[in-house]
Amino acid sequence: MSTNNARPSTPLVEARDIHKIYDTGKVKVHALNGVSLAIGRGEMVAIMGPSGCGKTTLLNCLSGLDAVDAGDVLIDGTSLASMSDRERTDYRALHMGFVFQFYNLMPVLSAVENVELPLLIARRPQRDARERALAALELVGLAGRAHHVPDELSGGERQRVTIARALANDPAVVWADEPTGDLDSENAAEIVELMRGLNEEHGLTFLIVTHDLSVGEQADRIVRMLDGQVVEAEQLAPVTA
Repeated sequence: MSTNNARPSTPLVEARDIHKIYDTGKVKVHALNGVSLAIGRGEMVAIMGPSGCGKTTLLNCLSGLDAVDAGDVLIDGTSLASMSDRERTDYRALHMGFVFQFYNLMPVLSAVENVELPLLIARRPQRDARERALAALELVGLAGRAHHVPDELSGGERQRVTIARALANDPAVVWADEPTGDLDSENAAEIVELMRGLNEEHGLTFLIVTHDLSVGEQADRIVRMLDGQVVEAEQLAPVTA
C-alpha cells in the first residue's frame, strides 16, 4: 500500500499542496487542506471517502471548475492557476471530459445532438462535430440510438450518452462524479465495465469520485480522503506510465 504522496513517474494531472476555503460569512470551511496528488497518463483513479470529506471539491479544483485558494494544479504540465477564468473554460472544452451523476442532458435534443453540443459551443465546424459525436456514440455502443431523445433511453443508456459526450473532444482526462449514483446495480456494473474498457483499450485517463466500493475496486488506485486531506492511496494495479 502506497502513501498519499506517492506519484506516478509521468503525471498527467498533478495537484501541488492545494487548499480550498469556502467562506459562508459566519464560518470558513477548509474543504481542501494541503492536498498533493498525481495521476499518471492512462491511469484510472477512484477518489473515495465519507460525505463532506472533499471528494467533489477536489475533482472541481483538479479540473479547473473551481479555482484553488493556494497551491497549483498542472494538467500535462500546464498550470491552471496561471490561467484566467476564460482560459480555464476554453482549456476544459478542448482537453477534458465530464461525466456527472444526473446526466445533464438536454431533453429536447437527440443523443447525437447532446454529444455534439459542447463541440459546437467550442466552435467546432458542424460537420466535424457531428462526425465526432457519432464516433463517440459508437464507442460506447449506442450508434443505433443516436437519434433518440433522453426520455426514450434507459438510465444506463443516458449515462452512456454522457460518457460519449465526454469523449467527443478526445480529452486528455475524463472526470466522473458519482457516475453510477443514479443507476441500479446492473446498469452501474455495465457503466463501470465500459469505463474500464475505454481505459484499457484506448488509454483514457479517468478520475472517478465514488462512494461505491465496487466502483472503486475496478480502478488502478483508490485515493481515500478525510476532512479535506488525502489520508491513504491504495494501489490496486501496477502503474505502467
